[in-house]
Amino acid sequence: MPIASPHLQSFWYLMTRLGEVQILLPAALLAMLVLAHRADTRPLATSWLGLLCLTTLLTTASKIAFIGWGIGSATLDFTGISGHTMFAAAVYPLLLGTLTSRLPPWGQQVAVTGGYALALLVGMSRLEDGAHSISEVVAGLLLGGAASAFAMARAGLPRSRIGSSVTVLVTLWVLITPIHIPPVPTHSMVTRLALSLSGSSVPHTRSAMHLTAEPWRPRP
Repeated sequence: MPIASPHLQSFWYLMTRLGEVQILLPAALLAMLVLAHRADTRPLATSWLGLLCLTTLLTTASKIAFIGWGIGSATLDFTGISGHTMFAAAVYPLLLGTLTSRLPPWGQQVAVTGGYALALLVGMSRLEDGAHSISEVVAGLLLGGAASAFAMARAGLPRSRIGSSVTVLVTLWVLITPIHIPPVPTHSMVTRLALSLSGSSVPHTRSAMHLTAEPWRPRP
């Protein structure tokens, strides 16, 4: 198997970092706070927040179900929804749509489309580093994408101008934090929670799931 170039490896690493909750959540909350401050954009803020909480709960529950109880699918190679992908698809389209409220509607739609494209790259990065399977990434894209699309369909994109200071602050946060803030061990945290809830001493793993799913064959 050919080894990826260092530049390509760095690119996929950056894409993965852009899907981390400690980077996306503060940016999303700041945007929601700005939206909630105005009556005309408050419905978007509440819908976005509620759907993000729901999708986070579902994603975490899918991981806990597998790690703690082994609830997954060997056929689909599914052990839980990709959190990075889900968060990226739920946040970036609305975040970019909010930050580009000064642009004409077509420019805002281009930004939203760019948000979904960025979420796709985050998902691809999770495949490249072997953290998730195709089914898990697709599930994250569908769940997060549905959340952001539903929020926009229900409340619409903001047309009142967002302050340039907010745009600059969020942009700098997303660009700088992946370089200077270390990753948070969210998987380890979820694993500890799953084991605590299930009472199991050993987490279920992908390799064990596939091993037990293989049909027994007599030795020749």
